[in-house]
Amino acid sequence: MAYLAMASPKPVLRATLASLLWSRRENEQARASLRQSVHELQDTLGAAWGHLFVTDRHHLSLRGEALDIDAHTLAQPARLSMDMLIRFEEILLEDLNGLDPAFDRWLDEERGRFLRIGRTVGEGLLAECGDPTAAIEVAEQILVLDRRHEGAWRTIIRAHAERGDIDAALGSYDRCRGTLAESAGGRPSVETEELVDRIRARAVPTRPRDARPGAPPSGPGRERTTLRLRVMALRTIGEERDDGLGVGLAEEISACLSRFRWISCLPTSPWPAEPAWGFSETSIEADLIIDGTIQRGLGRVRVIARLLDMRIGGEIVWAGRFDRELTDALALQDELGATIVAQVDPELMQHEGRRSAGARSHELTAQDLLLQALPAMYRLERESFLTARRLLELSLRADPASSVAHGWMAYWDLLYVGQGWADDPDATTAEAARLAERAVMLDPGDARALTLAGHVRGFLGKHPHEANALHDRALALNPNLAIAWCFSGLAYSYLGQHGEALRRMTIALRLTPSDPHGYFYDGALIMPHLLRGDYASAVEAGRRAVELNPLFSSAYKGYLSALGLMGGQSETVGILRRLMVLEPALTVRQAVMRSPLTRPEDVARYAEGLRRAGLREDAGHFLGELEGPTICHSVIDLLPEAPHSPILGAE
Repeated sequence: MAYLAMASPKPVLRATLASLLWSRRENEQARASLRQSVHELQDTLGAAWGHLFVTDRHHLSLRGEALDIDAHTLAQPARLSMDMLIRFEEILLEDLNGLDPAFDRWLDEERGRFLRIGRTVGEGLLAECGDPTAAIEVAEQILVLDRRHEGAWRTIIRAHAERGDIDAALGSYDRCRGTLAESAGGRPSVETEELVDRIRARAVPTRPRDARPGAPPSGPGRERTTLRLRVMALRTIGEERDDGLGVGLAEEISACLSRFRWISCLPTSPWPAEPAWGFSETSIEADLIIDGTIQRGLGRVRVIARLLDMRIGGEIVWAGRFDRELTDALALQDELGATIVAQVDPELMQHEGRRSAGARSHELTAQDLLLQALPAMYRLERESFLTARRLLELSLRADPASSVAHGWMAYWDLLYVGQGWADDPDATTAEAARLAERAVMLDPGDARALTLAGHVRGFLGKHPHEANALHDRALALNPNLAIAWCFSGLAYSYLGQHGEALRRMTIALRLTPSDPHGYFYDGALIMPHLLRGDYASAVEAGRRAVELNPLFSSAYKGYLSALGLMGGQSETVGILRRLMVLEPALTVRQAVMRSPLTRPEDVARYAEGLRRAGLREDAGHFLGELEGPTICHSVIDLLPEAPHSPILGAE
């Protein structure tokens, strides 16, 4: 039927169909199989539709005025639209692979033709675009179909430059160059290189004579969407000979920071000869710097690192002290570089969010809006949480091609469902999945977008295997991204691999022990401890999580389940009351339905703990005065396919 639909209204030889679908059979056997299939199709279609299926001795066809074939409509559009272009993302006949080698070859040819039509539709839309923002949106969609479409890449680069965002233009060029290099070692064309050279020539920074020392240059690049950060060679204090550790560590920190999409790392440099704290105009050309000192003594080394904001006179944004055994200098550089960068990233995001909060609305860039949204989102106060969504939408409107904005919006949807606030959880879940998929398509090399999308797929989509593929890719791109270690740990826990989950979460905590959003990391630890039967550790993690953020609803559920299984009566009642304030309608049944856990025995343990803690079973059972735990239906009622769990005891 698929083959006939694609050929419609032209008839197709029976011999052609037999050779496509039964190419590994003898000719007579293949024809017999085709006759049988034709007979079954005629019976299935019946009188109402059978007239569209035209058969004769040598040919078969689908035709008739009542026949509407979507692939034909897309291939011969009456008018061009963005919605139509998005349809070409769908894989043509995606469920028909593997029927026959000959049919697979035909499928590959048709899919290639379908994508070529999609590119043509996109190019037609580009020709109609009247402003740079619309052009970027269409061009990014063309790249979803063909990552090597240099015309689309040039459109994006040119459009960003026309908007005055030179950094975004050059960043898009870097994405283009990386994509082409991954495709059999390709390089941008001469036309693309010449365009970028012209943009760079326009972006030569200038500095007024009366500019404040350390301020970033003015000119066409002033609306940059990335922060310029330089790591200074760390200075050795004392009489010890400088063995290059300061420079080596600075280079390692720079290499680690360069993996973060929102930071532009300038080359490492030593402090200038003039007094270090003068911040003279010749000393630094960056928004922020990381500097530090190294001290040695008795086989140990102490490193003090600081993040300074040069736009406000070198104010200290963050500082950390790290004491280590000095055995292997290279291993020390690797470990300290990863730790420093993992701690700088969240601190810097918070700092930039606070800094942009005082700016006038017309001065805010897409990144400013995004960074303002994150603290409001993490606080989980409902009103500010809703405000965060509006900021994310404004950020995405300003930069429709931002993979990170798509990823954070998907994560916002995830929290909206997880907090029990979504009026239509299914619709919010579907929107989160769409945003997450878009984030990955826009920039497959963006580690943060990949791990955010992975968590959406694992938690809301309940596909932890798919989630782990994205998390692994994110960690390969940026092994210092603590949140990716945490999210991947959660995905392993959903799969029942709780030991591996704890190992990964421990790495996340080691990388960023003082993360401003540490409640999330503690909350993540609850479930693997609970499902391993270590209820005391689960309760301890739960206490830390709710103390750090008493509005984080998800932490209460695992915490409450662990208390129920431990039998901690007095604490249980208090935690249950607090959970009911956050989610008054929550039931055991709802908690189980939301849970991404895949193993029936894990779900059974989780549900039984909630039940013993006194959470009502479903909407028809009430808690009364919460005097003590109530035991309701067996968990088998919730999981009819699950084997009986020994933790239910005599029930």
